[in-house]
This record gives sequence, structure tokens and C-alpha cells, in this order.
Amino acid sequence: MGRVSGDTYGGERIDFRNGIFRGETIGKKVEHHHHYGPMPQVEDALPPAAAEFTGRDDELGSLLAALAPDDTAPVTLVPVTAVAGLGGVGKTALAVRAAHTARERGWFPGGALFVDCHGYDEKPAGPEQLLEALLRALGVAAAHVPSTLDERAGLYRSVLAERARASGRVLIVVDNASHPAQVRPLLPGHPAHRVLVTSRDTMPQLGAHQLHLDILRPAVARDVLRTALRTAAPADPRVQDEPDATGRLCALCGHLPLALQIAAALLISDPGKPVAELVAELAGSATVLDHLDDGERGVRAAFDLSYRRLGPEPARLFRLLALAPGPETSDEALTVLSGADSVPRRELNVLIRAHLVAPGSVRGCWTLHDLVRAYALDRVSRQEALRIEGTRARTRLLAHYRRRAEAADRYLQSRSGPAPASEFSGPQDALRWLDRERTGLISAALWAADPVHARNGLGLALSLYGYLHRRRYFDDAVSVYRCAAQAALALRDELGAGRAWNALGLALRNNRRIEESVTAHTRAVEIHRERGDRLQEGKSWDMLGVSLTEARRFDESVAAHEHARELVRAVADGRLVEASSWNNSGRALFKLGRFDESVVALTRACEMFRSIGDRSREATATNNLGRAFRETGRLEEALAAHTTARAVFRELGDRERHATAWNDFGVALSALGRFDEAVDAHLLAVREYEDLADRHRQAIAANDLGVTLRRAGRHDEAVDAHRQALRLFGEFADRYGEGETLKLLTAAGQGEEGPLGEEGNR
Repeated sequence: MGRVSGDTYGGERIDFRNGIFRGETIGKKVEHHHHYGPMPQVEDALPPAAAEFTGRDDELGSLLAALAPDDTAPVTLVPVTAVAGLGGVGKTALAVRAAHTARERGWFPGGALFVDCHGYDEKPAGPEQLLEALLRALGVAAAHVPSTLDERAGLYRSVLAERARASGRVLIVVDNASHPAQVRPLLPGHPAHRVLVTSRDTMPQLGAHQLHLDILRPAVARDVLRTALRTAAPADPRVQDEPDATGRLCALCGHLPLALQIAAALLISDPGKPVAELVAELAGSATVLDHLDDGERGVRAAFDLSYRRLGPEPARLFRLLALAPGPETSDEALTVLSGADSVPRRELNVLIRAHLVAPGSVRGCWTLHDLVRAYALDRVSRQEALRIEGTRARTRLLAHYRRRAEAADRYLQSRSGPAPASEFSGPQDALRWLDRERTGLISAALWAADPVHARNGLGLALSLYGYLHRRRYFDDAVSVYRCAAQAALALRDELGAGRAWNALGLALRNNRRIEESVTAHTRAVEIHRERGDRLQEGKSWDMLGVSLTEARRFDESVAAHEHARELVRAVADGRLVEASSWNNSGRALFKLGRFDESVVALTRACEMFRSIGDRSREATATNNLGRAFRETGRLEEALAAHTTARAVFRELGDRERHATAWNDFGVALSALGRFDEAVDAHLLAVREYEDLADRHRQAIAANDLGVTLRRAGRHDEAVDAHRQALRLFGEFADRYGEGETLKLLTAAGQGEEGPLGEEGNR
């Protein structure tokens, strides 16, 4: 007999308000005026498990542990287990697989019920409809189903209690619920039964054991693609043959199961399409969401269901969060973006429960899945009013970040004198704030590329100069200051442009991109010369001279520092640049082997920094002076200079220069024949540089260690130290460093004593 739409029982489909019900009758056949043959068997009740289910072994184990019967524990309430997570993360697939496995293990001899609440559809199923469908699946004739919610719930509990006594435990799978009110009436009264709920929202009101389902790990995401393609065509080699493209495809899908399944379907439908071609299509699309649609399923449609359930204020906060800079957003940034006086907790909690927002890596920070962020940004882009709202929010945050970063920078740049007036309690407080907001600050500084945000973006970038250098975030600095230089050009801000080019030059130098650094500082010199600003031009010449020293263009470096002094000597506020140029001249003269002249220049630098009251720079010049003393035979004075510098750097918390002073102290000790003490000093420096991830200085210290070990007759250890240096120089393609190290390796291998401190003198 043909099926009558909307009226079935015995585990067949019942359609209501676009809903879907599947169930299993647990008892004798029910008499009804429509008869469709024998009742279905247990295995027909649940939706079929996905054939390509993979990658959720741990989660499946946790879910089965929660569903497993425990006859030893006194149970007075029906155990409820809830699987919650982002739309498309695979909640239903996991729940169905767990239900099938539990049935196969004989845990639910009374059978299983499955009902789809359609909680995120435009018209979700009400509890009355869900109960009617469940009752009819349990064998209750339509004519005997009560009319009210309470009566239906009472009959439902009564029937299930009888089933527990007659047949045993029943598993009720409540899929796609959106509110506790949908689920509560479906809870059976008998404690033998189990309820498994899936939802995009966390529903703590149910008192359920919660399993939060996250996106897949990258390796597991690859397995999902491989399994899907091999299920369709066992010989499909594409995932195996294109590992790099497959990794990029998984990343573009955000490691979200739904997106991965759609991507697999797109590849399956076109067996000749390389994975790399699909990657190019997704990466080149205005929004990846438009392409992640296989005609039946779409990521955008899945997110639409969650978004439509949000009230106006949570929806607004969701959009603003997507506009936030960086992968994580702090409470502070969120508050500023929203324009509120405090964190909008109520709206934020709505988004957290809906799994549209997740906790970040530290408490008080929040993050969005990449595809969720893309979805929210796409919604903003489609309406002029939302674009205006977003621009205003970003303007608020950028102005806030700039003000706070400038205040923090005043502490970092204040090397002497009283503490600056600031909203921070001290330099450590300022550093803590900069560290916490770092990713947001850097991303916001890159907004300078947008003409609307160019002015504040440039200001923020320039205020991060000291911080990025101090924390050695040189890759970030290169990105920030390239953008800042372009923004200054667009704004016709020549002072800002010169400062940005100098900041870029410093970042490039610290990344060992020396010739690019020379080019950047040269550009800054030209800009400030055209402006007629002798102070800034002199500062730029001084910075250029340092990069020329690193490029081993020592004569040009000495000339650059001399020119810097000539420019600033008669300029107000020029003494700091003049003192710096004396210090840097001393370094260049040292490299040229003009040690007596180096002593004179560095002594002058120390005196000037002392008169200015800049202890940090005075200690730097003192340590450099110790090197020059060593090469002129004044070894005890060298030890004293390095010891003095070391104490200042330790007090100021400057780990990089503290390590440098220790290494130079070791070179002086080695010259005095105090090899054991020298080895200890070098090892301390090597370990500190390694901890700071300063690979270049680590290589230099390793070579100095090798020289000392060789002089002490410890040739095998010396070879090991030089090999470490060779590997490190190779990492950043320092050909000069590699060449000098090979010479040292040859000398160590031949047992030669050799000269002292070659790499320390670099």
C-alpha cells in the first residue's frame, strides 16, 4: 500500500512543519485504520550512520562512556548527555554513530527513538508536535494522543515506564534542539532510559553531561577528505598525490566537517579536478562561503540558521567581533568595539552558548572560527548601514589602541628621569598590557592601509616601535612598518614616513636582511634631508651607519656616523644622537682594527650618555669599550667594563644585552687564560640567546665558546660548538658567518690554538 503523507507509525517518517521524525515501536503492533505491514526492526529506527564517519574516535569514546549502563550506581534522574558545537561541526553524525554502537552492544534492548527538532529552522518544532510523533512511534494510535502538552508528556512517561519494565532501556536521541523547552517534555520519567541531545547551543538548564564538539585537527581533516574520496572511488589518488594542496584545502575549510564534506563532494563530482585547482577557486573567491556549497548543503545556509535566532543586540556584537583585529579579541577591545561602558556580558553569553564565539587562549579573550568570521564579515559587507556601523567601531578601537600604546611607549622609551604621567602603574604594567593586546595591536596597525584609518593606524604603528624591538617581534615589525610607510606616503606625512622607514630598517637589520635595511635607512635620510630636519636626518644617518657596519662596509659606516654628528652638533636635543654616533663609530672603528681610535670614541660616548642620564645606552657603550680595552691589552679594565655593564643590564631587565656582556666577559677571561670561567660565561650567553630566539647572536657566542675550548685543549667540544654556530648561520644565510666558522672548524679540528675572539669581534 502506498504511503500516506503526514500519517505513519512504526518508525516510518512523519512530516510536520518541515520536521522529520524517525522512531521505533517497542512492543506489540498497534491497531490503526492505516496499516503498512509489520513494524520495523530495531536497526531500521535510527538514521543510517555515515559510511565515511572518521576522525572522532576520542569524542565517540567519551559519548559511549556517558551512555553506557551502570547498574551499580543509584539513579533517580534520567541521565541526559548533550553534544553541543558550531553548526556543521558534525554533532548529528557523532550522535547517530554513538546510538548505533550502543544498540549493537546491547545497551538499549528496548530500542531507540530519534526526533529532529529543527530548532534552527524558521519555525522550529514545538514540544507538542515532538511528543505526538514520539507517542505514535511508541504505538499509541493517533486517536488516543491527548490534546494538551501536559497530557501528552504524562502519557509519554507512562508508556516509557511500561517499556522499561517489559523490554528494557530505551535511548531517545533528540537532534537539533535549540531551547531547553523543546527537550524537557521529552525526558522520560523512568531512570533506566537515556537521552542524547544535540544542539548548537549549550543548555546548562538540562543538567546534562556536556560534550563540546570542536573542529577537527589538521591530520584528521586530511583523513576525512581521503576517506570521502576513497569511498566514492577507491583508487582516487588526489589527497595522497597533493599533500600540500590538501593541507591548504583543509585550512580553507577551517577544519570544519561540513565544509570538508562539501569540498569532498565538489572533488567527487569532478574526478579530473586537481585539489590545487579547488584550492585556487576557494582562495580566489570574494567569500569562500559562496564556493562551499554542493547544491544540497552549504556552509552559509548552516550559519544562517544560527544567526537568525540571535536577537538584535547579540547579532550586532557578533558582527562587531568579526571586525576585531587579530585572531583573538580581549574584553577590553570588545567593550570599545561595542561602544559600551563595560563588557556586554549578556550578549556575549548568548554567542558563547550558540557556539558562534569561543574562549581564546587566555581568560578574557574570545575567538571566532575562520568561516564564522567570514560569514559575519560577509553580512556586514552586504548592507550600507552595517558597513557604517563597522567603520565607526573600528575607528573607536583604533583611537583607543593608539592612545594606550602611546602611553605605554612613554614608559618603554623613558630611560631616565621621573616616571611619565600615565594610566599605567609602571613599565611592567605597560608591558603586560602590550603583551596581552599584541595580536590586536599589530593587526589594527595594519588598518593603516585603509584610507579611513590611515592616520590613527600610522600613529599606532609608530608607537609600537620600542615594544616590537624590545620583544624581538621583528617579522611583525617588518609588516607593520611597510604598511606604515605606505600610509604616510598616502597622507603626505613626510615626518611619519621617515620614522616608518627607519623603523622598517631596524626590523630588517634584526632579521638579518642587511642590504634591505641599508636601503630603508637611506630612504629615511633622503626624506628628512628634503624636509630640512637636521635632527631627524642625523638620527637616520646614525641608523644607516649601524646597518653599514652589519654589511661590513666599515669605512662608509664611519663616514655616516661622522656626518650624523656634524648635522646634530648645533641642534637642540641633538646630544643623544651625537652620543649614539660616537658609540656606533667606536664599533665600526673596532671592526676596522683601529682599536685606539675606538677607545677614544667609546670613552666619549660613555661620558655623553652619563651626562644625559641614559644608563642603558651608557652601559652599552661601556661594554663596547671593554672590547676595545681587550684589544689594546688592557684586560683588567676590560673585565671591569663588562662587569659594570652586566650589572646595569641585569637591573634594567635587558636580557639580550646582559647576555652580550657575559659573552664579552668570557672572551676577556679567555685572553687572561682563565678558561674554565670563560667557558661558563660563554655557555650562559649561548643559553640566554637560545631562550630569546636570537639565533644570530647565539651563533656568535657559540663560536667564541669554541675558540675558548680550543685554547683550553678541548678540541672535540670546540668542534661541536663551531658546528652549532655553522648550523645557526646557515638558517639565515649569513655567508660571511658561515665562512668564518668553517675556518674556525678547520683550526679546531687540527688542534691549532689560533687567535682569540674572532666571532666576538664581528
